[in-house]
Amino acid sequence: MKAMVLAAGKGTRLHNLTASLPKPMLPVAGKPVLLHILEWLKGHQVREVAINLHHHPEAVISRFGEGKDLGMKIRYSLEPKLLGTAGGVKAVADFFDDPFLVVYGDVLTDLDLGELLAFHLSRGGSPHATLAVDFRRDASQGGAVSIDGEGRIHRFIEKPEKGQSRSRWVNSGIMILDRILLDEIPAEGFCDFGRDIFPRWLARGIPLYAWRLPEAGYLVDMGTPESYAKANQDWPGRDKS
Repeated sequence: MKAMVLAAGKGTRLHNLTASLPKPMLPVAGKPVLLHILEWLKGHQVREVAINLHHHPEAVISRFGEGKDLGMKIRYSLEPKLLGTAGGVKAVADFFDDPFLVVYGDVLTDLDLGELLAFHLSRGGSPHATLAVDFRRDASQGGAVSIDGEGRIHRFIEKPEKGQSRSRWVNSGIMILDRILLDEIPAEGFCDFGRDIFPRWLARGIPLYAWRLPEAGYLVDMGTPESYAKANQDWPGRDKS
């Protein structure tokens, strides 16, 4: 399975920390977040990765090159103008096999990709997507999903306002997509999975499924100073690399 790491965002909520450095290059336990992600992918037999870049791309390219030091192959997609999460994936549509993995570049996790892939494949049938979801007390900073008893998502609200969603299950920023679904993403312009694509797919009846992160698993979205501090506190006790 091939993967894409979405690393083009500016990380504005982290203020001065990302003024001269891409958010995925911020250190956690002495190593860039992106290195943790790549090592996690390699540990699950992912050897070919695409990475999109916009903000200080040279910091990533100079550090990882073509991926040889990691025993991987890395393809870069430079975005002079941001394309959004879905637009960034669409821009390298020719890279992917079927199915493929998408990981947001500010997510630190030790979840079992084998279990996530097995769940996705078990759904079979129509082309579909599987989102890894985690339980949060406050869903306002993520994409809240409403899930039925079969694990199918029937509602998705990006960063819901108070009262919009009772669900506390949130899109983690890790997903597996059937390649044919790339045809359902516009070829040009800015396009976001949470605000544009997932609601559109649900409205059209394209199946989206939720794989719940097990209680023993760890995942943190380092989009805020608070969550970044939490990652630095938690990760040294979980990192197995």
